[in-house]
Amino acid sequence: MEAGVVGWTDDRVALLRRLWEEGQSASKIAAQLGGVTRNAVIGKVHRLGLAGRPRGGEELPAAAVVVPSAKTVEIETAIAVVETQAPEPVAILSHRPAPEFPAPAPATAPVPLATSQRVTIMDLRESMCRWPLGDPTTPEFRFCGGRAITGLPYCTHHAEIAYQPAAERKRDRRVASFR
Repeated sequence: MEAGVVGWTDDRVALLRRLWEEGQSASKIAAQLGGVTRNAVIGKVHRLGLAGRPRGGEELPAAAVVVPSAKTVEIETAIAVVETQAPEPVAILSHRPAPEFPAPAPATAPVPLATSQRVTIMDLRESMCRWPLGDPTTPEFRFCGGRAITGLPYCTHHAEIAYQPAAERKRDRRVASFR
């Protein structure tokens, strides 16, 4: 049981029965018992098989009072014993070591492009690579301008960067997160 949580002792169950039979509401019973909620009181009343309440001034016949069977009392006692004997959960004192991942493949050095291939947007043509180079807000901004692969906007070098298989991207992200 958690620290600070009060269980259902025999005295508390007897007080619950008495207050319930007096017609107290579940909220008032919970407040008087302390350490339990209204819902906990209602649940205990149902488990004990206590009689319902009359509504709107109705009187319950004397035969309507339900006395819990010996089996119900026996089950409640067994539950209380198990709850009091349950061991505290073991605290986690350490974490697993990080898994060993294979060393990342050495990155290939980017091949510098010839200055003559860098083109402005005004010089860019259909068959030229549209890979942006530099900061678009500066006058030095250019596009690669190399020969584009048919049907793609990039040259071979930039297509390898732009179109990576999904498994490679995931692996690269995972390795980067452990650094």
